[in-house]
Amino acid sequence: MFEFNLFSWIILPVLIFAARVTDVTLGTLRIIFVSRGVKRLAVLCGFFESFIWLLAVSQIVQNLDNVVSYFAFAAGFATGNYAGMWVEGKLAMGLLAVRVITRADATGLIDFLREKKFGVTSVAARGIRGRTRLIFSIIRRRDLQCFQEAVERFNPGAFISIEDVREVRAGFLPPSPVSGVWRNLFQRK
Repeated sequence: MFEFNLFSWIILPVLIFAARVTDVTLGTLRIIFVSRGVKRLAVLCGFFESFIWLLAVSQIVQNLDNVVSYFAFAAGFATGNYAGMWVEGKLAMGLLAVRVITRADATGLIDFLREKKFGVTSVAARGIRGRTRLIFSIIRRRDLQCFQEAVERFNPGAFISIEDVREVRAGFLPPSPVSGVWRNLFQRK
């Protein structure tokens, strides 16, 4: 005869699900921090990621006859991947190299970007269809939408390529709005 136990069949699976969402989210962020050279946060995320994972797995092992916990574990993993990517997108950490290639006059775009405090380098070039203008800029990820909107406004149809940048030395980059304790956490060491 089946005996329903509220803790075993509902509360425990919910806790396992929440633990997995948390540990996988931290794992996603840890990987991002490692790839960007933010060692302190990577280490901190790694500690809590493994600790939470260990707690979740220990509950699975202690309740091997509880199939609902297996599904909660797997669903938490899947949800944690999504949550990690969502959180990373909201943090918008790091720098991007943006290249714009346009055949149209880019004077208005360049002036606007400089007015908005973007460092811009502009070079005349020749493409497959004739004369073009190359615009290079290193920007913060959180400023990408503003930059793209400016390009679309002044030079619709311009070719844009974007790459992650690990490190920048010299040149022009406005000071980071991150300050105090947070700046120390986000520094590469």
